[in-house]
Amino acid sequence: MTSMTPQNAPFGSILTDVMAVAAFKDGRWGEHTLRAVGPIEIHPAAHALHYGSECFEGFKAYRWADGSVHVFRMDRHIERLRQSARALVIPEPDAAQVAEMVLAVIDRCRAAVPEAPGALYLRPILFGTMPNIGAASTPTNEACLIVLASPVWDYFAGGAKPLRIFVEEEATRCASHLGVVKTGGNYAAALGPTLAARRAHQVDQVLFCPRGEVQETGASNFLLLKPGRILTRSLDSTFLHGVTRDSLLALARDLGYQAEERVFTVEEMLAWVRDGEAALSGTAAVLSGVGTLIRRGGAEIRVGSGAVGAETQKLRAALVAIQQGTAPDRYGWLRRV
Repeated sequence: MTSMTPQNAPFGSILTDVMAVAAFKDGRWGEHTLRAVGPIEIHPAAHALHYGSECFEGFKAYRWADGSVHVFRMDRHIERLRQSARALVIPEPDAAQVAEMVLAVIDRCRAAVPEAPGALYLRPILFGTMPNIGAASTPTNEACLIVLASPVWDYFAGGAKPLRIFVEEEATRCASHLGVVKTGGNYAAALGPTLAARRAHQVDQVLFCPRGEVQETGASNFLLLKPGRILTRSLDSTFLHGVTRDSLLALARDLGYQAEERVFTVEEMLAWVRDGEAALSGTAAVLSGVGTLIRRGGAEIRVGSGAVGAETQKLRAALVAIQQGTAPDRYGWLRRV
């Protein structure tokens, strides 16, 4: 039996000892405070508990070989948090204040930032705290913003394994106009179908393809790859606009790939993977190769050779090199803390 150490603990299960907290009340955001990570007091009638006024973000800070710490695309993640707040009608925090809170937590927890291939995962969470159980059609006028940090280590410790993905061709991941919002309700909505598919087919995730159009999995964007080519769903309100997805596409185009963003079907995907690759993108793993697709009824389709493909490995390595400071950041994505 493997003993539990920080290096093999589940992703996000270990937190630093400091968090940043700010509150919105009487029409304004107050200054943040740094306090010990621990339970928070919340009214049982809080709007978030009853009406789902909650959103969050997730991104990383990296320790480079020279000991310096750099946070990756923080501004883009903060803007997405503010977009989520607007969509859910939660008091919107100022971008400068969110950045100040994130940087304060990183600075206080600097010693906890792991060396490569680890990182410090940052988790801002925003939720409505107005105590009113009759406010189903009224937005919250009080809110809380918390920034947590979690040291995480090598996501692929022991080697990258090709994923098994169930292709769900009918159900949607969430409400179509809220797919673009990073809110906990969307993840909860995908959890039941994912667990059911896991029990039936021993899969890792579910790829939602409503009406036969490929969309995303419960927690990741989906890409198809071949030498010199990438295909992924064009952006719309039905799925999350991943920052990792955006970074990979920008990098791929500069590496000479033809990156195509458009609607495509399950049948087109199945034709592609006969000799191509499929992968999931997200903050935690960056890019994970898919080895098998399973359709309703249990039919299994091998993706390419069934292993993590060369294009997936190449593109992931190129982005990780920028994040870890072993390749130049020509995009201005990193900010030294």
